[in-house]
Amino acid sequence: MSRTHLLRPRVILPHIHDITPDFMEAHGLKGLLLDLDNTLIPYGSYEERTDVTAWARDLQTAGYALYLLSNATRERARIWAQRLGLPGVGLAGKPFAREYRRGLSAVGLPAHQVAMVGDQLFTDVLGGNWSGMFTVMVRPISDNALPHTRLTRRLERLVLKRYGHDWAPRKARTGTDTPLTPPPEGPDATINPDSRHGRND
Repeated sequence: MSRTHLLRPRVILPHIHDITPDFMEAHGLKGLLLDLDNTLIPYGSYEERTDVTAWARDLQTAGYALYLLSNATRERARIWAQRLGLPGVGLAGKPFAREYRRGLSAVGLPAHQVAMVGDQLFTDVLGGNWSGMFTVMVRPISDNALPHTRLTRRLERLVLKRYGHDWAPRKARTGTDTPLTPPPEGPDATINPDSRHGRND
């Protein structure tokens, strides 16, 4: 992948639940490295998410390998990894490659068969592309985040617009979880236009 495409997610989805066994098979994937905050659960939350636990369990039962790769504190990542029944690590230092390699080693798969799934371009997508993985960007579950993350959201929108996507802030959206502009043609970046959240977002 060229340097100009390191910030380009291969697929953009409204929600983690849109990653199903059918999706995995269609893209030749056998494993996932998963971001935690605003990807699986709202930022900073410790509230139980039975829907996410069931989603992870269903994928594992179908034979897919899952690994939690989070920049949250080690203790927070440990708590959620235990709740979700996943191996994983906190303070991963994304987007740097070391923990991506560790995650790939943990799931025992080559990079091209594993997707990095997260809500941030400059950590999850950048690091996943850098490591040769398939990258999936999901819409952030909540708008609350660290101050520097709120700043990077603005930069993310500029990059996404370059690739034909526009995720407006929630207050400016039309009430659906579909993109406000259509995706570009071609295999490098796709989006699921028929998905809706319908969940505790």
